[in-house]
Amino acid sequence: MSDAKNRQPVIVLVRPQLGENIGKAARAMLNFGLTELRLVSPRDGWPNPSAGPAAAGADVVLEKAQVFETLANAVSDCAHVYATTVRKRGVSKPVVTPEQAASAIKTASGRSAFVFGPERSGLETEDVALARAIVTVPINPEFGSLNLAQAVILCAYEWSKHAADLVQPTVEDILPPAPQEEFDGMFDQLCAMLEPRGYFEPEARAATTKRTLRSVLTKPGWNHLEVRTLRGVLSVLRRRPGSKPGDPRD
Repeated sequence: MSDAKNRQPVIVLVRPQLGENIGKAARAMLNFGLTELRLVSPRDGWPNPSAGPAAAGADVVLEKAQVFETLANAVSDCAHVYATTVRKRGVSKPVVTPEQAASAIKTASGRSAFVFGPERSGLETEDVALARAIVTVPINPEFGSLNLAQAVILCAYEWSKHAADLVQPTVEDILPPAPQEEFDGMFDQLCAMLEPRGYFEPEARAATTKRTLRSVLTKPGWNHLEVRTLRGVLSVLRRRPGSKPGDPRD
């Protein structure tokens, strides 16, 4: 196993109840680059036909999933085990956030695992006792119930911040600011529309008003498409109501 893969935490689901939730957990894992799933005594056995549709394409995680009879067996090769729970359940363990756990895993030697309990009741005291630390998050004390996939995605997301092979998707390429001459053309067009309407009066304040207006308009750093769009807006505003492009202006 490569060093990069060895650094990735294992996700362990203890006595998961519903195949759909296993699938959703697998989907959350693969979203953030995690692929090693271990199941401890899944209630409905394994494979589970309900897991595939819920995984929404994360089949590689389900296909490689390993099944164990006990949690001790599932984490036998892991030097660092983190039990995810909102309660300490009568055991004294260090308590860390997912972010702190992910940072520790990144630099730790040996394999690491995040352990998640059954949907209905969470991890038992005996399960938590096997862990080196407890992972939890600040949560509403009157409603501290996360579903399984939500809990997995919290830990997987924090791990993803340390994964060099993941990339930040963008909705669109960010264009550079427009050349100054394009901005100046827009600014001159706007001033030419404002002057006949007395915006720059009194004349003694005209230079200051123009300077302030220019300062306001330069802050967004318009790209060339945005400048072109704004100039189109200004051109429309110059027309008489009901007129069309090419008609005589006022």
